[in-house]
Amino acid sequence: MTQHYLITGGAGFLGINLIRHLLPRGAKITSLDFAEFDYPDVQNEITIVRGDIRQPEDVRKAMEGVDIVVHAAAALPLYKPRDIFSTDVDGTRTVLEEAVRANVHRVIHVSSTAVYGVPDHHPLLETDPMHGVGPYGEAKVAAEKLCEEYRAQGLCLPILRPKSFIGPERLGVFAMLYEWASEGRNFPILGSGNNLYQYLDVEDLCEVIWLCSTLPEERVNDTFNIGAAEYGTTRSDFQAVLDEAGFGKRIVSIPERPAILALRLLEALRLSPLYKWIYETVGKESFVSIEKAQQKLGYKPKYSNVDSLLRNYHWYMEHRDEFRNGGGVTHRTPWAQGALRLLKAFF
Repeated sequence: MTQHYLITGGAGFLGINLIRHLLPRGAKITSLDFAEFDYPDVQNEITIVRGDIRQPEDVRKAMEGVDIVVHAAAALPLYKPRDIFSTDVDGTRTVLEEAVRANVHRVIHVSSTAVYGVPDHHPLLETDPMHGVGPYGEAKVAAEKLCEEYRAQGLCLPILRPKSFIGPERLGVFAMLYEWASEGRNFPILGSGNNLYQYLDVEDLCEVIWLCSTLPEERVNDTFNIGAAEYGTTRSDFQAVLDEAGFGKRIVSIPERPAILALRLLEALRLSPLYKWIYETVGKESFVSIEKAQQKLGYKPKYSNVDSLLRNYHWYMEHRDEFRNGGGVTHRTPWAQGALRLLKAFF
């Protein structure tokens, strides 16, 4: 039987990758996003609703005839705090209310490992306390609590906590690494870079969403960490990108404490795209246990950190002339480097 999916945030990085993942599997798809859906390869194969998850009438329209909702829409950390909370919390509430109204039988909520804040131990487990850092982390915690309330009321509601996911079409902060690598520059990292740091390939995340939409309710109605099974240190994984660029450049360590203080100031002055959760964690161990997803969902990630970074780097090189100027706030656009661009002269 054909399942009808509603993907909130369907025009975003995860949204388009998920659409391309689901269509060959026979899914019927509706995308809801306030951004323009600009993907000619699939736009005639799905229903596109231009709207805002904060507006009940928009969500109600998109929810018509839907069996499964994948709630991927979110205001990312570079948005204004009021927009983050209204989108990530109030918008989530609206999606859940309208799903219940429409008798949707399953909602898959895409959360984030940002709910753990700055960790004090590893690996992180789904049972660990949630301590959101900054408006984005706090909003993600609040959204999960809403989901838990609806789950308790009988809605099948898998919650996924992915690590930062990358792959073709992911730009954002990673565009800095790819730009500097492609220009033959060294690349700075905070601290020694010898800390284990786990990422996730967007294709592996899409497969988990597929599993959560098709497996029996008793297996999926839970909360799952999702990440790569194979990952190295920040230094080793980023060095793989510089090696691929072929200029013989290296990862360069910057003393962590002074750099964090400087980045706090630049963030306060809005002269840097890096926010606290990035620069406070990049120099520390950061990885989650994926054992629960492996055991209950049969999750088998295909890509290592290096695989994902290089897949994305190759896509960047093929398309870089299309997005030379930064300034975006989503994963699909390069973020303005601000004062960090001045550092190029030293690397």
